[in-house]
Amino acid sequence: MPADDRLLTELARLFELRDRQNMGATISALEAIREQHPDDPNVLYEVGGAYDTAGQEEVALGFYERAMELGLTGDWLRKCLSQYGSTLRNLGRMTDSLAVFERGRIEFPESVSMVVFEAITLHAAGRPGAALGSMLELVADRLPSEEIERYEAAIRGNALYLKSLD
Repeated sequence: MPADDRLLTELARLFELRDRQNMGATISALEAIREQHPDDPNVLYEVGGAYDTAGQEEVALGFYERAMELGLTGDWLRKCLSQYGSTLRNLGRMTDSLAVFERGRIEFPESVSMVVFEAITLHAAGRPGAALGSMLELVADRLPSEEIERYEAAIRGNALYLKSLD
């Protein structure tokens, strides 16, 4: 197995073994990997995620930002944008959070999680109409069912109305 594949396998293994209630061991293991791969964007993203899960959002931000600066791509970038935007929200930086989610929706238009976490930020920013409207659009777009199809126009109309309230 090539070195890059081994590294990605090890990162996935550590993610699966993490204890969300006690992230110390995961952080230590990831920091050891970071010492060997200080400029690997995937490693930096995972280190940031571990600190984020441990409640150390300010520390996590720097790792997320550095990972993106170093060229994080693909699904790694999608996950990073979701977590980065959520972390900004948790730190009270609503405008920055919304900008990250806007970028994420543009770069990953099929990402459901981007819409969901953006809606959470909209709600936290005091825009509950926009938040619920966004979720109604997601339901109309992504929840195939006879009932949703029957009422799709009404759901979309309500979504527009709710968004206009904010």
